[in-house]
Amino acid sequence: MNRWKMILQNLVKLIGIVSSATVLGKIFVELGFSETNIVVMYLLAVLLVARFTQGYQYGILSAVVSLLCFNYFFTAPYHTLAVNDPSYLITFSIMLATSLVTSALTTKEKLLTKEANERGEESQILYMLSSKLSDAADMEDILKIAVESISRLIQVNVGCVYIGIREDAMHIQQVGEKQIHRNVSKPEELQRKFSNLRTEYLEDKDAYYYPVNGREKLLGVVEIDKKAPVEELHAKQKLFHSILENVSMAMERIEVTIERIRDKENMERERERANLLRAISHDLRTPLSGIMGTSEMLMDMTDKEDKRQKLLLGIYQDADWLKSLVENILSLTRLQDGKILIHKEMEAIEEVIGCAVAHVERSFPKREIQVETPEDFRLVPMDAKLIEQVITNLLDNAVKHTTIQEAITISAGYTQNNVSIAVRDEGEGLDKEEIPNLFRIFYTSEKRSSDAKRGIGLGLTICETVVKAHGGTILGRNRMDRRGAEFIFTLPLTEGEGLDV
Repeated sequence: MNRWKMILQNLVKLIGIVSSATVLGKIFVELGFSETNIVVMYLLAVLLVARFTQGYQYGILSAVVSLLCFNYFFTAPYHTLAVNDPSYLITFSIMLATSLVTSALTTKEKLLTKEANERGEESQILYMLSSKLSDAADMEDILKIAVESISRLIQVNVGCVYIGIREDAMHIQQVGEKQIHRNVSKPEELQRKFSNLRTEYLEDKDAYYYPVNGREKLLGVVEIDKKAPVEELHAKQKLFHSILENVSMAMERIEVTIERIRDKENMERERERANLLRAISHDLRTPLSGIMGTSEMLMDMTDKEDKRQKLLLGIYQDADWLKSLVENILSLTRLQDGKILIHKEMEAIEEVIGCAVAHVERSFPKREIQVETPEDFRLVPMDAKLIEQVITNLLDNAVKHTTIQEAITISAGYTQNNVSIAVRDEGEGLDKEEIPNLFRIFYTSEKRSSDAKRGIGLGLTICETVVKAHGGTILGRNRMDRRGAEFIFTLPLTEGEGLDV
């Protein structure tokens, strides 16, 4: 209906302008003006038609109508389309060509001017939008700006949903001059619905839905009331997509800010936790050493057959276990703070293994640990104290997961470039699902002997950190030859510089 109305309006303008030119031509004849002035009048009419109508066709039609009017009203024989003087044919041809060229140039200039104005308007809209979005403090501000801008552009109700970070999902809708906040009940369904979108948009009976995509994921969805004319949406498609891109960049900026704030808060909590652990561990280490020393002295003063000997041994072992736990906590906090510097010296791996085994057997006197070392003697660059702690943690871990009847073996061997140390047991072994998490901080296995003390998941994490700082590797797996688990770590035989951990 609008199309026919526009055609009718353009035809009325054409008839009115050409009729006016004809009336003025009649006046020129009465005043004795030459035919040249009348021709110029009709050229002016063609120019005006091209200027005030839409489309090339009306300019061309006005050129033809003007020629016919000039022939009909102003050339002999009058009021007919016949031509007595052949020279008028040249005049008509020149007049028609001039009219067509004038019409085409005017129409083209008008279209170029219109396009330039539209681009200027689009640039102004995008500039204002970018300015507002850059000043947006949070995701809610971005949604408000987005729905307001798109609603003003298309003149219908518009909604915008943010689902990038699910816990922060929100929905704002522009209805007339009001903005309404709505709940996002199932953001995961929207993400699933638009993640595999193959078309530019989706639609249902009520609205069109356009995705707002980030660089790596779906950030939100813009919904436009279906009352919006499809022709207008297509006409403003480029501007609309530019708005969506600006909204997408603004959303990602806010997301980065949110993540940075959360990371900072997490780091602060982690720092406070580490400080608390460090303070508690320092305060516990001294009394635990006192308890261990006193209980060991009392055991030496008590007859071996005395029933109190077993109680004193239990006190000593529990205090030793607690002290080992405290040492692991202190080591972890130092590792996380980067305060441990590895000082490598040439050491005999057999001596380091011997010290670690002696420490474990002192804590668990009824447990026997088999030691297998190579016949050839080599010196290995290492920080002996830290490697001893690694071996102690692995042996302690093996003791916790085996019974007194199940064997524990530690062996060492050399290759061309590395020394390999393996701690093997004949205990329950490792569950397949827990193997990928063995070295994760605070991870503890649910599978253990009934009399084993529960750790807090720091020992293996410290082992991995120390071994990697030496340039080595460590792994844990089930044994291939029999029941049980094995942990194997390697250290390079070539000496390197000390590393900050």
